Formats: sequence, C-alpha cells, structure tokens
Amino acid sequence: MKIPGNTIRPGYVIEHQDSIWAAIKIAHTQPGKGGAYLQVELKNLLDGRKLNERFRSSEKVEKVRLEQKNQTFLFEADGMYTFMDTETYEQIEISAEFLGAKADFLQDGMEVVVEYYETTPLGVDLPATVELTVVETEPVVKGQTAKSSNKPAVLDNGMRVMVPTFINQDDKIKVNTEDGTYNERVK
Repeated sequence: MKIPGNTIRPGYVIEHQDSIWAAIKIAHTQPGKGGAYLQVELKNLLDGRKLNERFRSSEKVEKVRLEQKNQTFLFEADGMYTFMDTETYEQIEISAEFLGAKADFLQDGMEVVVEYYETTPLGVDLPATVELTVVETEPVVKGQTAKSSNKPAVLDNGMRVMVPTFINQDDKIKVNTEDGTYNERVK
C-alpha cells in the first residue's frame, strides 16, 4: 500500500532502498526556505542498520503489512531458539542475537507472537509480564522499611532486578518484559 512520505508514524514498517525498515522516531521540519519534510529515523529489520531519511509529502513509500503468527516456544539449543506455529505445527529457529534481551524471558511452552515479512521472521512479541522466582536477595535491614526503598535480587533466569524490601528468597514475582523491571508479587 503506497502512502505519502509525510504520513509515516513511529512503528510503521516500510519498504525503502530494497529493504524493510521500521520507523523509530519522526520529526516534522518546516525550514525557512523550501518545503516542509518529515525527518524519520529508520531501523533495518533484516540487518539492524539505522538510517535517517527525509520524506516530503510528494514522495510515496510502500507501507508493509507484517503477518503475525501465534507460536509456542519449545527449547533452546546452541544459541538457537525453536518455536512452533500453533496452527500448522511447523517449527522455526531464531538466533539468540536476533532475540537479544527478550531471550532471557522465554519459558518452555510460552505463547508468543512472531511477525513475518513473507517467510522471514522480523520480530517476537512476548507477553507483557512473566512470572519468575527470586533465588537470591538480601535480608531486610532493620529500619530500612521506614521509607520506600528497593534491594537487588537475582531471579531464576539469572537476571538481576531491583525489588521492594518485602520480597524474600523463593517468592514468585512478575517482571515487565519490555524493560526488565519488577511489576508485582505473585500471590
């Protein structure tokens, strides 16, 4: 679908320079001389490169629709993560480098959404929060509970996170998958 270049918004995926790019940031610019344009920071979804590009309203760009498929995480072996399509039972492997920090949150049997461009996976969306167990944390120091403060904790996936002082070892907590922060204690 062709759209005017000045209608690009953050999150749009476009075809540009024979590749697939996601718009990260945009800025409308009205110079004193010449016509207005949209300054767009793009990230290549295939190789991770970044690019700043100017688009004018007269330019047309191809907006790409990504196919989203529900997948189940099965296992990790040698830095490759295996997912299974919940409808066709086809399995795909995605590298640890592609997943980045999201790989820390994957748990056996977890339902995720994988975005595809044609047959190429471009992104993995995890649930908003995951439940993890605290395996190590400091005991509460007397008087420390008078004001709201946090303490470091190590979770069963190896992550370090700051938690409230009332969280103890072996407690189950919910962690935000977007930024890796404590969300709440699981009852």
